[in-house]
This record gives sequence, structure tokens and C-alpha cells, in this order.
Amino acid sequence: MKLLHIDSSILGDHSASRQLSHNVVAAWQAADPSVVVTYRDLASDAISHFSAATLLAAGTSAELRDAALQHEAELSASTLAEFLAADAVVIAAPMYNFSIPTQLKAWIDRIAVAGQTFRYTEAGPEGLCGNKKVVVVSTSGGLHVGQATGVGHEDYLKVMLGFIGITDLEFVRAHGLAYGEEVRSKALNDAQAQIEEQFAAA
Repeated sequence: MKLLHIDSSILGDHSASRQLSHNVVAAWQAADPSVVVTYRDLASDAISHFSAATLLAAGTSAELRDAALQHEAELSASTLAEFLAADAVVIAAPMYNFSIPTQLKAWIDRIAVAGQTFRYTEAGPEGLCGNKKVVVVSTSGGLHVGQATGVGHEDYLKVMLGFIGITDLEFVRAHGLAYGEEVRSKALNDAQAQIEEQFAAA
């Protein structure tokens, strides 16, 4: 099985989402030694944001692209191919200012491609990635699940991943991380327990 691991936190070794996403991947590999992992760190190797150049590169034939447009085209193609090749994806998604990191949004913009991950039909849009499993490691300083403040974070990811057909979606949460050491410690321990339980029977 091919597993794509996405980190997006800017906090490096201090990141809870990084720690937990790596624990998810390690548990998955322990449960299934055949898992082959591809890792992408969107903070240290950021994908440029969706722009007019991205669209121009896609609409320009290879022989007419200059170096900048060729880079854009290759970035889009490689990011999409990496996602399409994966059977499962682990996404570390910390909350920044009530939303996901812009680095993660830039990645999503490269994989949401008409005709590749979704298509429009007479009956409406249809997702084409229903064969993938996704685990989202969701972290935040506050408590936002089910609140209006969470719409741009987990709710957005549910809508976006659902739009491309992904229904096998699980969240591993560690929230309230800024509410003091006791709350932080419990949140991280509960998330780790969820990870262990998830893969214990695998």
C-alpha cells in the first residue's frame, strides 16, 4: 500500500500535529509492514500558491512555456501524480487563525483538478477519489469542533475531501493545546490512545 504523509505546521519539532501525524504513520507501518511512505513537508518545501501563472502554464503547450511556466506545470503535475498514486493519505492540519495553513491550502489547490480528482456531470459534481482513505491530524490551541470558529478548519477539509469523493475520512484530534499544560497533556494522550486503538486490530 502506498501512503502519502503530508505535514504543514511551521513549528518544526515543537509541532503537535507533526508529532501525531508521524505517530499515525508509524502505527500504520507497524500494523502493515507493506506500507510504502512518501513524505511531503509543505512548510520546509512549500508549494507556490495557486496563481494566474498556474493557469497559464496548464493552458500553454510544453514547447511554448518559458522556464517559470515549465516549473509551474511540473509542480502541478508532480503534486497531483503523487496524490493519485497514494492509496491512503495522512494530513497534519493545525489550525492557524481559524483555518488551515496556507501551505496546506496551496497543496489542496494542486490536487483539486477537474477531470482528475473530480468531474462535472449533468447530475452535478462527482468525486473521483473514493478509493482513498484519509486520516487528518487536527490540532488547535482552542476548542472549535462544532463551533462557527471551526468552519474554516475541519469543516472545510470535510467539504473539500468529500468533493473529490473521499468518504473514508477520520480525524485524530488534539485541541485545547493552549489551555494549560494539564489540558494539553490530556489532549495529546487522548489523541495517541485513539491512534493506538485505531491500528490495534489492523
